[in-house]
Amino acid sequence: MEYRHLGRAGVRVSELSLGSWVTFHTQVNLDAVVEMMAAAYDAGVNFFDNAEIYAKGESENVMGAALKKLGWRRSSYLISTKFYWGLNEGINEKDTLNRKYLLEAIDGSLKRLGLEHVDLVFCHRPDPSTPIEETVWAMHTIVESGKAFYWGTSEWSAAEIVAAIEIADRHHLHKPVMEQPQYNLFHRERFEVEYARLFEDYGYGATTWSPLASGLLTGKYNDGIPEGSRATLDHYDWLQDSVTDQGRLDKVKKLSDIANDLGATTAQLSIAWLLKNPNVSTVITGASRVEQLHQNLKAVDVVEKLTPDVMEAIEKILK
Repeated sequence: MEYRHLGRAGVRVSELSLGSWVTFHTQVNLDAVVEMMAAAYDAGVNFFDNAEIYAKGESENVMGAALKKLGWRRSSYLISTKFYWGLNEGINEKDTLNRKYLLEAIDGSLKRLGLEHVDLVFCHRPDPSTPIEETVWAMHTIVESGKAFYWGTSEWSAAEIVAAIEIADRHHLHKPVMEQPQYNLFHRERFEVEYARLFEDYGYGATTWSPLASGLLTGKYNDGIPEGSRATLDHYDWLQDSVTDQGRLDKVKKLSDIANDLGATTAQLSIAWLLKNPNVSTVITGASRVEQLHQNLKAVDVVEKLTPDVMEAIEKILK
């Protein structure tokens, strides 16, 4: 496992990390979470991603209980959470990044995680109804209080991120240092085009999510939607159109041929391809079984096999 700086920040994250979206509480129980987090940690993973909204707070509860059982030295790992959607229906408690919500939300997450601080905290989506300046000041307060060490954005536009950075610079506040965007072989435009200047001019970090396009890039949907897969879960039926898109499935089958030639799985090829991008700080992986986690972690061994010729062959398939 290699470690990369989070953009220009001094802290370094493992090139592969473990996320809890969909899986923790929803698909796997506490014992399975402990097993997977332990396996990831033993393999060198030092970053575990979470969010207030995941399983409506239960994902944080499960991760907190797992951390208590594992008993790791606190300085040896990084934990994140994210805020925007909220857990309650109050007018100031959902779909917002207002100061009141953010300062109360961090306390709720820390209680569920059983921690005195998180290492990274993200604004999970942009909030058009709250001035960016108010959000920047609130995030500065969270960092200044020691309840988080770094803050960033998730799925913000480049213009919104630059506005936040400039406000922070103007007022000498803690500025955002990382983005958590979707990035995979089928979802590239924002990361590679819109964010290009963010990486070049501001040294922004990136903790990317959905490396396998919600499982499409594993090849498991090549012959239909298997029972028990993510696309069959309640509230995830919106994935069905994506994972049954015939044009994409045809490309996955061609990518599988390249992976087979390299002695890798399609999933490992897809994750390794992301690691070739120097603007990626860490690739957040997910798993519902420890065996799946072990397979994903082997992607680090595939990176060196992605020669210029192989990368060009991948591009030809993706067009």
